Amino acid sequence: MLVLCKRLLVLAIYALLLVLFSCSEREEKITKKPNIIYIMADDHTTQGFGIYGSRLANLNPTPTLDKIANEGIIFENCYVNNAICVPSRAAILSGQRAQTNGVLDLEGILPIAKQYLPQEMKKLGYQTAIVGKWHLHEEPASFDYYQVLPVQGKYFNPEFRIQGDKPWPNNVIKTEGHSSDMVTDISLDWLKNKRDPNKPFFLMHHFKAPHDDFEYAPRYEDYLADTFIPEPESLYDNKNNGSIATRGKNDSLTRIIGSSVSHRNLIRNQAHNIYWNDTTLHRKYGNARDIKPEQHVKFELTPDEKTYTSKVYQDYLKKYLRCVKGVDDNVKRLIDYLEKENLLEETIIVYTGDQGFMLGEHDYIDKRWMYDEAMRMPFFVRYPKTIASGTRTDAIINNTDFAPTMIELAGGKTPDYMQGKSFKSILETGKEPADWQKSTYYRYWMHLAHRHQNPAHFGVRTKDYKLIFFYGKYWVDTDNPDAEYNKKSWGNDYANHTPAAWEFYDLKKDPKEMNNAYNDPANKEIIAELKKELLKLRKDLNETDANYPHIQKVIDAHWND
Repeated sequence: MLVLCKRLLVLAIYALLLVLFSCSEREEKITKKPNIIYIMADDHTTQGFGIYGSRLANLNPTPTLDKIANEGIIFENCYVNNAICVPSRAAILSGQRAQTNGVLDLEGILPIAKQYLPQEMKKLGYQTAIVGKWHLHEEPASFDYYQVLPVQGKYFNPEFRIQGDKPWPNNVIKTEGHSSDMVTDISLDWLKNKRDPNKPFFLMHHFKAPHDDFEYAPRYEDYLADTFIPEPESLYDNKNNGSIATRGKNDSLTRIIGSSVSHRNLIRNQAHNIYWNDTTLHRKYGNARDIKPEQHVKFELTPDEKTYTSKVYQDYLKKYLRCVKGVDDNVKRLIDYLEKENLLEETIIVYTGDQGFMLGEHDYIDKRWMYDEAMRMPFFVRYPKTIASGTRTDAIINNTDFAPTMIELAGGKTPDYMQGKSFKSILETGKEPADWQKSTYYRYWMHLAHRHQNPAHFGVRTKDYKLIFFYGKYWVDTDNPDAEYNKKSWGNDYANHTPAAWEFYDLKKDPKEMNNAYNDPANKEIIAELKKELLKLRKDLNETDANYPHIQKVIDAHWND
């Protein structure tokens, strides 16, 4: 009898242990933190995907990325705070706007103390790493591991800055191959050999591609070689896009404002980029900066010029899309590794660009503009455990919202010092909360800088409308001629030649922004409401010009124009 009781007791204890172990195992599965891979390509615009339905979608440029996107949630209305590399990356890392994080332009520096995203992830138990493009000047020391390109880095045989015995940025290693391949090799090596398998990981994987000069890997030389790339109508006819601020009186500024595909821009056009060493293929104008706007000869799209522009466009887009193809193929390498190691379903995959990019729309190249092709960012997330596949949302988000969202996906709370808002609930429900933001604020601080010649401007975008104020002539501070400012990016000899002006686009009627309808009396009420929203956003986001009274003077003088 005693033996039987002992056996029953042993069985009971064993059964209890099984229950406890099973509960513990279930609890671990429920509470285990997801890994997060944040993938960002430089200048990968929404036109360069299948999922966004652009004129290029039928070329199927991103099969891997489209598959990831369709297995998760796709954001239709994701916008950058400033369509230029350094301020965008600072906003993503800090969750803050420019005047709060201190990064207004390409020369801005994000100090270690403000590299908030990796700091918060480490507090949550994550092992952190960043690989690829960094471009924020200060050492990315808030990450546990980094291997980053110097500034832009090179497309071929790139060097990387790493942690080491010497002070930043003197620890450098050399690699051989194409940048997109090398960045992926490094990330895979970290995942396989350097991370702690007992910790969740947060990896920021940043491609240099498809940033200009669009140097693709040789294996893509034949990709799209015999394909005609669809061209935007606005490449040849910009209709009523723009204003006196971007076109000048009688189009007198069109020869210097906005780098172009065609020969329109005398200072920088795409021929200078891709045919720079072949003087027979593009005209020489001498130093266009020495030509006064009133002396500019109006640009005419003659039959010969249209033929030339089409050739440049075709070469431009093929180079760009070959770089995109390299990004897509390398993302597949990451996905294949995660799947092989049974990590794919445990990992949140985030994909975006650091801003949009003009692919010939309005005869523009590069970014910087508040027009949608430059301002709009691709953004999608895959995580089958909590995000339903095939989800799309038109909720407005911007890049300051990324950090709060990833922190909350990792189990944390958005820090009070971040200005961005978490959209975790939108990811998990596909529904936009009733109190979610209805607009987003944009500001391009630089002025006619780096030969792209974009005037400084700010504005507000809602789902249906866009209002932009160009205030470019402000940098002549007559009240304070000795004022300190970044002259490299904030003004040059043309500072007096860019008038202030407003632009308004009704995006329901005019999604391609071909008609500046600011002066249409029918829009008076909605423009007044947008100006109220613009004032509110500038105040709420610490984006006023209290520190730049000469700018505010221009704003005040033209607010009611």
